[in-house]
Amino acid sequence: MSPFGGQPRREWGNYDRRMNMQPEAWLRGPVEGFEPLLMPAVHALIQAREDIEGLVSSVPAEHVWQRPGGAASVGFHVRHAGGALDRLLTYARGEELSDAQKTAARAEGETGQALDDVAAGAYASIERALDQLRDTSSEDLLAPRKVGRAGLPSTTLGLIFHAAEHCTRHAGQAISTAKILRGANLL
Repeated sequence: MSPFGGQPRREWGNYDRRMNMQPEAWLRGPVEGFEPLLMPAVHALIQAREDIEGLVSSVPAEHVWQRPGGAASVGFHVRHAGGALDRLLTYARGEELSDAQKTAARAEGETGQALDDVAAGAYASIERALDQLRDTSSEDLLAPRKVGRAGLPSTTLGLIFHAAEHCTRHAGQAISTAKILRGANLL
């Protein structure tokens, strides 16, 4: 069951917060089916999904992979939001990255794919993340976890929090990049 059903889309090209049809995800109250301690991460992932949805329709295909001033492109930020989320939550499960995940991480900067397709991958990662969070109990939150080849220390909760924060950061960077390009008359 997706928490996204019936949500109005935000169009970032003419988005005005005063006219938004609903408050941000964290102001809509608890989402049923999740451990209450994970609600901030749940809200962050819902918000990232909605922000990416609103962005997708406002970026022309020819500008998805532009890198203003050498910064990462809109396409990269959207792809990385989903890819990093997937990798971080793999560690949160106590697993190591698969070869496919490592290959996907190396390919995140490849250009050319349509933003709709890139966003579909991010949406799928967010849905899988929400499924994982739905199945995470409070007893699992402080379990020690290792991150990366170096096996750096964290916990299930630490990884979940960072994964959600990292996803929202890149959704925001995609929006900022699109606004910079628009301001430069490139969008």
